[in-house]
Amino acid sequence: MKKPNVLVIMCDDLGYGDLSCMGSETVYTPHIDALAEEGVLFRSLYCSSPVCSPSRATLLTGRHPAHTGVRAILPGARSSRGMTPDVPSMPSVFHDAGYQTYFCGKWHLGVAEQSRPHWHGFDHWYGFLAGCLDYYSHIFYYGMTDGKLNPTHDLWRDNEEIYENGSYLTERITEESISAIRRARESDKPFFLYTAYNAPHYPMHAPEKYVSRFAHLPWDKRMMAAMISAMDDGVGEILNELRVHGELENTIVYFQSDNGPSSESRNFMDGSVDPYYGGSAGALRGYKFSLFEGGIRVPAIIRYPAALKKGLVCEEPVMAMDIAPTLYDIAGVEAPAGMDGENMRSVMEGKAAPEARLLFWELEMQTAVRRGDWKLILNPVEDGARRVVAERFLAHITEDISEQQNLCGEYPALADELEALARNWRAGIDDYWNEHYAQ
Repeated sequence: MKKPNVLVIMCDDLGYGDLSCMGSETVYTPHIDALAEEGVLFRSLYCSSPVCSPSRATLLTGRHPAHTGVRAILPGARSSRGMTPDVPSMPSVFHDAGYQTYFCGKWHLGVAEQSRPHWHGFDHWYGFLAGCLDYYSHIFYYGMTDGKLNPTHDLWRDNEEIYENGSYLTERITEESISAIRRARESDKPFFLYTAYNAPHYPMHAPEKYVSRFAHLPWDKRMMAAMISAMDDGVGEILNELRVHGELENTIVYFQSDNGPSSESRNFMDGSVDPYYGGSAGALRGYKFSLFEGGIRVPAIIRYPAALKKGLVCEEPVMAMDIAPTLYDIAGVEAPAGMDGENMRSVMEGKAAPEARLLFWELEMQTAVRRGDWKLILNPVEDGARRVVAERFLAHITEDISEQQNLCGEYPALADELEALARNWRAGIDDYWNEHYAQ
């Protein structure tokens, strides 16, 4: 019997409140909403880092960021190294299990040769290797040197640089994903497809046909809505391609944002930063870069009615690092050793959740732990400005999802206990990093 196909869709800087199925009143996302109606909508899915590169590394490997070799946002220079091939990832594992493997979109896991997609098990790939790209020129601007710009073109197919100046990248990622599905149908093998949109990450670019849908909105929200709408249409086209060829019911579809919405937009020309309020974290506090909920709790959906609960709204905490072991189990593929994530299939089937576990995060000076309903953050920041708002912040997440009340003063013993757990875990992470990856 043919194993199920696997389609993983990642988007960029999409906030917890940026989909209509998650409560947005600004943008309508009918295709992603339909995916949620036919699958499992996660209300407490956490990425493992509030920034792009480590979050993506975790999803693909099932490991904490430091265990992947990618602990922070990676630079875009062509010498920039990232995730190494000795870290087992979904494309390599599925490839070894007999799958055709394809990647389309944003990589951001290293630009240097041995960090590129074909070193990680992808048979074919299309997209860009750095983190932030002009949607039409496909140029990445990574700062100034002696008053001069450092522009780098960054669009590739199977490790060959290509030029498609003027084409809108969101639409091209969709088209290439559809082409990958058609190519896979020529084989009798199942496929693993990783479609990684860079929308709705800045710069704020969208064709007029999408912008005009939201003419009633102010500029920043109009452009954000247009970019999300273009991505939503793309998801719909990909799913329809599967449906037309009778492959949708035999395809596990997983959708996730890499981290929370950005609170700033960086000017490509001079590196300056402007306030940016297009994205929404809904009722959550914090943005990208923050270990408050708004930076790490993200929209996520999985659809596979053959094995998972249809129409389920999952409130149980799930980590992005749990997705790889769960997909291996559902697909009947042997999982590699060394993963930090857990198989959460039972939760997605609507069964009782496993016993509460400790969840941890870290980025730069911040460290956080969640145990049950309680969450403690050390040196929390709210956004990309990295302004620390407290030495430590304790919240009862189920009663205060917006993390407005710091309860350290009311529960000092609990705060001390959770702080000790967080610091012990962080020390282990730092030791591992220094032993394996520090230069």
